[in-house]
Amino acid sequence: MKYIVIVPDGMADQPLKELNNRTPLQVARTTNMDYLAQNGMIGQVQTIPRGMQPGSEVGNMSILGYNPGVYLSGRAPLEAASMGITLADDEVAFRCNLVTVNGPVMGDYSAGHISSREAKVLIEHLNDQLRSGQVAFYPGKSYRHIMIIQARQPEQYITIKTTPPHDIMGRKINAYLPTGTRAQMLQKLMEQSRSLLAHHEINNVRVDLKENPANMIWLWGQGGPIKLPSYREKYGLEGAIISAVDLVQGLGRVAGLEVIDVPNITGYYDTNYLGKARYALKALQSKDFVYVHIEAPDEAGHNGDVQEKINAIERIDKDVIGTVLNHFNQQDDVRLMVVSDHPTPLALRTHTSDPVGFVMYGSRIPQQGADRFDETTVKDRMFIDSGEDLMQTFLKKYL
Repeated sequence: MKYIVIVPDGMADQPLKELNNRTPLQVARTTNMDYLAQNGMIGQVQTIPRGMQPGSEVGNMSILGYNPGVYLSGRAPLEAASMGITLADDEVAFRCNLVTVNGPVMGDYSAGHISSREAKVLIEHLNDQLRSGQVAFYPGKSYRHIMIIQARQPEQYITIKTTPPHDIMGRKINAYLPTGTRAQMLQKLMEQSRSLLAHHEINNVRVDLKENPANMIWLWGQGGPIKLPSYREKYGLEGAIISAVDLVQGLGRVAGLEVIDVPNITGYYDTNYLGKARYALKALQSKDFVYVHIEAPDEAGHNGDVQEKINAIERIDKDVIGTVLNHFNQQDDVRLMVVSDHPTPLALRTHTSDPVGFVMYGSRIPQQGADRFDETTVKDRMFIDSGEDLMQTFLKKYL
């Protein structure tokens, strides 16, 4: 049996007045997802355990089949793992966003989705100026980077209260700065970054081009070393993972999955949708399981961009799901599942913990004959309490 999981990050949404009280998924042309629903099984799943923050690290770990309440130490350690950084027991990793602040207000959590090339120069500049025996900065992709702190009592840093910058767009940042025993050190580093970045040549050019400057870092999502049983140990499968996002790649590495490099994937609207599908199919020639993550709907949700969210859903349906479907015959011993990691409602521009819909299709999957796949049709169907239970259901020989 071959298994394919496709995760349109943040696709689930709420009805919008401007869409005649429909969701982007209901408005989008989703011929292939609807075919899966008509010939497969749909329902809802609680990917975010009650009491946990609805982050992509929680949702993706859950869907992949691990209990975040047991294994998750924070978002940043997963991103560090994707960059080949191995944390020692006395080290804490922080996610380090390059952001745009307009005076006291969070203007853009991504600094205009700054290029990795520009960001690398800025992070290396910060590392030259702020690195110490305790602190170091590591460049990642686009606006997503890592800061490592070494500490005698790492738990004092792990327990600092931090806030994701995409949750506070348009708000004054002072109310959301880190708080806790060692928070003053983080606040100082963030403030120092403002003066170091404000007049950097790269930001001067970005301002001239009317692009959002990367004029501050924002520290959040911290955690210590993370360890998971491998996918082979837990599920008896050899697998691979495809994503442009560091935290999802890191989750795959920690789970012992092969991280597949796909050309021109960006984690944004312009990602290589078709390439993800083709490389997933190629991976299945030698693997039992492949997990395909697409970030674009989530980015559109954070940006409050209705049309881009609809466009991303349609591209996923046509280029990713359609390509996979067209490759296999109904008689093939293959299963496909489509599920969001969490909702990212356009009206809120942040994640929520609400249940999300899923659809399963393929070998020995019951055919329920739903009309289509969307937030309404999945209600009053099967409800699954956790992502771990969802994965175990998906992998059962008979449902």
